[in-house]
Amino acid sequence: MAEPTDEPSTQRIEAAYELIQSHIRRTPVIEVDAADFGLPPRVLALKLELLQHGGSFKTRGAFTQLLTRQVPAAGVVAASGGNHGVAVAYAAQKLRVPAKIFVPTVASQAKQEQIRRLEAQLIIGGERYADALAASQQWIESSGALEVHAYDQLETLTGQGTLGLEMERQCPRLDTLLVAVGGGGLIGGIAAWYRGRIKLVSVEPETAPTLERAIAAGRPVDAPAGGVAADSLAPRRVGELMFPLAKSFVSETVLVEDDAIRDAQKQLWQNLRIAAEPGGAAAFAALLSRRYVPAPGERVGVVICGGNTSAVNFN
Repeated sequence: MAEPTDEPSTQRIEAAYELIQSHIRRTPVIEVDAADFGLPPRVLALKLELLQHGGSFKTRGAFTQLLTRQVPAAGVVAASGGNHGVAVAYAAQKLRVPAKIFVPTVASQAKQEQIRRLEAQLIIGGERYADALAASQQWIESSGALEVHAYDQLETLTGQGTLGLEMERQCPRLDTLLVAVGGGGLIGGIAAWYRGRIKLVSVEPETAPTLERAIAAGRPVDAPAGGVAADSLAPRRVGELMFPLAKSFVSETVLVEDDAIRDAQKQLWQNLRIAAEPGGAAAFAALLSRRYVPAPGERVGVVICGGNTSAVNFN
């Protein structure tokens, strides 16, 4: 791996991909007609990252962390709304590393059950991700365990950047990519890969506008943290490391209502039998609700980033 820098380089992302690709899935891209969803006809490229091990893109960052850092005997610790915890538990189990995962009470039952099945120690407490993070940091200080941050560490950003690398290889002629944002690790990593070669559009719930608030303020600031996707897209603020990347390479920020996210889940299930969780469907919701309207001829991709939902009931 390259020497650490303040942000992931394309070379570092390439090296990470070589390192982790035997541990992750090369998730598929499917092309669908927007007309099937009541939109003007155009081909949409959906990156089905919900089919990743652990049910989300977070597994890329988790393996990059564990394979590039020295893990102490105390193992690893992570705070998570759910998906990052599942990913770290999965990577830790595969690499035979002890893991302790802190999640808030808002974490879905499906994600809690997955963490337990993966034999990590699960600690539930506090209402939001920020509460779980504070508890995890207290444990780190007393135990000496290695922190695996959900979005604000270089290795995490680098690992998530491998999704951008993979997407470009699968869809080399893409104009625009829509990406859901919570803490910003995914869009930050993707931005570090593309570096302005395509238009990146961030999509956030109106109830958790972390990146939009940060861009307006010129720095990461606290934002509301609620809504239907609160267990995956509602940290208190975006990461410090991703913010310069977003400022340079994210072209547009879009906010979507909770009802639009629920409708996107329903439409993905009814038309494609894709069971996305709310955070996983948020980027698609921007198209369906026409919060983002592509230009004629614009070649659009959407990351369906997570599928950790306990039941399919979108009818």
